[in-house]
Amino acid sequence: MNRYILFLIPFLLFACSNENETDDLNETNNYFPPLETESWESADISELGWNEQVVPELYDFLEENNTRAFIILKNGRIVLENYWGKDILNIASFDKNTKWYWASAGKSLTSVLVGIAQQEGFLSINNKTSDFLGTGWTSLEPDKENLITIKHQLTMTSGLNHEQTDLDCTLPECLTYGVDAGEEWFYHNAPYTLLEEVVVAAADMNYNRFTNDYFGQKTGMNGSWIKSGYNNVYWSTARDAARFGLFILREGNWNGQEILHDKNYYNSMLNSSQDLNLSYGYLWWLNGKGSVVLPGFTTPVNTDMSPQAPNDLVAAMGKNGQFIEVLPGNDIVVIRMGEAPGNSLLPVLFHNEMWEILMRIIK
Repeated sequence: MNRYILFLIPFLLFACSNENETDDLNETNNYFPPLETESWESADISELGWNEQVVPELYDFLEENNTRAFIILKNGRIVLENYWGKDILNIASFDKNTKWYWASAGKSLTSVLVGIAQQEGFLSINNKTSDFLGTGWTSLEPDKENLITIKHQLTMTSGLNHEQTDLDCTLPECLTYGVDAGEEWFYHNAPYTLLEEVVVAAADMNYNRFTNDYFGQKTGMNGSWIKSGYNNVYWSTARDAARFGLFILREGNWNGQEILHDKNYYNSMLNSSQDLNLSYGYLWWLNGKGSVVLPGFTTPVNTDMSPQAPNDLVAAMGKNGQFIEVLPGNDIVVIRMGEAPGNSLLPVLFHNEMWEILMRIIK
């Protein structure tokens, strides 16, 4: 045998060994909790090299700001998990089995469900909304109503008049003309809420059943939509919310099963969906875009959504500080559920302060 080949054999064997070890490591990192059990692997914060000494400060901050549940996942495993206070009825202590409302963080779940409905052939996001809700779902003239598509509902650009007494109202008399669809960004709840009826009409299926059959059963997420006035609010445990965050972190995959396999939709969902508010995808908030239009406004301010957080943060965010947050670059999911921090419905300052502390832990 050629002596040079003999010389190379040990190095080739070493390289193959290292490749196998790397594959094993990657497989280990891509952990998913089992579907039909409460077991969930944990990761030791000290072994991650994180700053454990800052954790008490974080917990004090969260408790002082009316937090009920907080979870951090790293590589799918639980690093931090804590609960405070009582449930919504102030009866039982809040724990891993307590269900809490997602508020507008549920919008991001709806964006996933719309994507699944599209890949299943039930609809296209470029369809007119009136194809599924019928003509006259608004008070607009037919030519203006027909400008509104499902994509406009996903991107908060329906153009419907937001100078309304009740922005949750989905009745035609509440949905009047503002500007042509696509010309203005405004965080208008009613057009979003009607996406539920679009999916129900397209799939000919109850919304809770659609959620469970096409998503919940496949990820182990066991929440439910509950009507509250005009709104339909998702309720689940904090661990269910963490499952959703992990699904997003894994790019629509759950333990090898491609649930949202339409990658074009997935990528569009988590990137700037229009030029009016760069910090908004398909019902997802995006960090690191340099400008943001906040709820209640139509013009951007020149700042990131959360300057203290990593630029690649994508977030499902709801009233009173319901956060499901994903950091692809760090392989991290963060969950916060609770009441309003400092009585603020839109806790922008709280969110930024939370990330200031978190970055001192995870760096």
